[in-house]
Amino acid sequence: MPEMTFTVRWPDGAVQQCYSPSLVMHDHLNVGSSYTVAEFRTRTDAALGEAAERVRAKYGFACTSAAATAEDINNTARRYDDESTVEVLDMHPALPTS
Repeated sequence: MPEMTFTVRWPDGAVQQCYSPSLVMHDHLNVGSSYTVAEFRTRTDAALGEAAERVRAKYGFACTSAAATAEDINNTARRYDDESTVEVLDMHPALPTS
């Protein structure tokens, strides 16, 4: 299962690199896009939940790293107003192009 990282800039300029055990994050976020903190939390919770379930389906157990990333994002997000924006700076690896 291909894993990936995604890098975001929080409203105060802090940059954070995050982990996903699956490329599913590409279905929920776009590089160069900005999301309100509330929307970012919703999107990443959904994506990391899907990623954890993909790991469970393939290996028979949930990915604790996906849960840890979701928890870390939610803890960081609590520092900001829900209407502030988070920018997605990078996603690696990129989705393959046909």
